[in-house]
Amino acid sequence: MGSSVPDAPDETVARAPADDRPVTITRSEERLVAATERIAVERVRLQKFVVEEEQTFTVTVRREEVRLVREPVEGVGALLPDPPLQDREFTMVLSEERVVVTKETVPVERVRLVTQVVTDERPVEAVVQSERIEYTSPDGATTVLD
Repeated sequence: MGSSVPDAPDETVARAPADDRPVTITRSEERLVAATERIAVERVRLQKFVVEEEQTFTVTVRREEVRLVREPVEGVGALLPDPPLQDREFTMVLSEERVVVTKETVPVERVRLVTQVVTDERPVEAVVQSERIEYTSPDGATTVLD
């Protein structure tokens, strides 16, 4: 805090020997100022890799089988449209289902890295300095200004 003594005719003002200006002293003090800075403290990584696992499951399949059915022919059923006593051959194609395995890629889960800010309180301590001004009057009395 800087101050100067006013030039009043009835007041005695200390003067510098070669100068006609009043003598002033500025008192200073240190004050703590706390701020923060952002620094890197950790590195995290999100990585995707492929693993293999054996899967077993059961699939139901169907197939055709042939079976011979013999029936006696009686009455009206005895009249067959095919001419009798001829060589004939019939072919029947049998089928079955077979298992066909394919793979498809489907999304199953989304994974994200997010940050959240956590606030903590940290005490700050430091020693600060301040100046004291001591005034000694012409009569020898001392006054300390802080």
